Amino acid sequence: MSVQWFPGHMNKARREIEEVMTQVDLVIEVLDARIPDSSQNPMLTTLRGDVPVLRLLNKKDLADRSRVDLWLEHWREADQITAYPFSTQDKADLAKLSGWVQKLVPHRGSAEKPIRAMIAGIPNVGKSSLMNALLGKRVAKVGNEPAVTKAQQKLRVSDGFQILDTPGILWPKIESPDASYRLAVTGAVRDTAIDYEDVAIVGLNFFISDYSDAMMARYKLKSPPVDAVETLKIIGSKRGALRSGGKVDMHKAAEVFLVDVRSGAIGPYVMETPDMVAQEWVKVEQVKAAKEAARKARLAAAVPQRQQQKNVEYRQDKHDSAPVSDDKG
Repeated sequence: MSVQWFPGHMNKARREIEEVMTQVDLVIEVLDARIPDSSQNPMLTTLRGDVPVLRLLNKKDLADRSRVDLWLEHWREADQITAYPFSTQDKADLAKLSGWVQKLVPHRGSAEKPIRAMIAGIPNVGKSSLMNALLGKRVAKVGNEPAVTKAQQKLRVSDGFQILDTPGILWPKIESPDASYRLAVTGAVRDTAIDYEDVAIVGLNFFISDYSDAMMARYKLKSPPVDAVETLKIIGSKRGALRSGGKVDMHKAAEVFLVDVRSGAIGPYVMETPDMVAQEWVKVEQVKAAKEAARKARLAAAVPQRQQQKNVEYRQDKHDSAPVSDDKG
């Protein structure tokens, strides 16, 4: 089962992005460095067409650099995409951004022909923080939750550089269940659209498998965690998520864990690698193929059933329309 969230204003934003894309020289796609693939919006790839893209892997301070490097290498080799680890809190990164942009759009950048860049990305990846940092003032509302920006804003960074901010948009159907849960774990999906405990269990299974030492250090565990549910109970008991009688409140325990994950309290991590995502997409395609085969089988089975029904109706019509014989004589 996938986590899905596509409120009405996102559909409106999609239409607006499509309308203004013809006026854009470059798309600056802000991604979450902890989920480099899951935080990409495939709809944006379709909307931008051949417009160049610069990917900023934001929140690099929260990410496992070794895994981030795997993605940078993968994109360079497979897609010839320009991407950089990034942090809106790092002044050196901000200073480099204009140069990265200029390399991708060398024919523009003057006062007469400024580079017009669209800042885009899914919710809660730091688009508004990037805008504020570039402009040196607070022009966009920032919040630690998705869907803060609701409308487009066009602003001047310098004489040769303009930016267009857009609302964070997900896409109508997230096909990979694994990706949808990673989006929920890192906070790209509004919490009211998820079940805290389910999402926390998915997150715990990942950390137990990939960052067990960090889990032990954060929660002072005596041995490596093995079971997600039991680990969540331990976290709840250690952090005071208890009901009367000393029973662990699993919802509160899940909330404690997810806050730690999102804030980086457990340590730097990346929840996916190129090989992992490739394997997941094989499964997604297999599931889609199985559903399509089942759909065709149902249609094939329905044809003779419908024909049999028509035959019954035909015979019934014939019977009803037949003359009634008179045997009185």
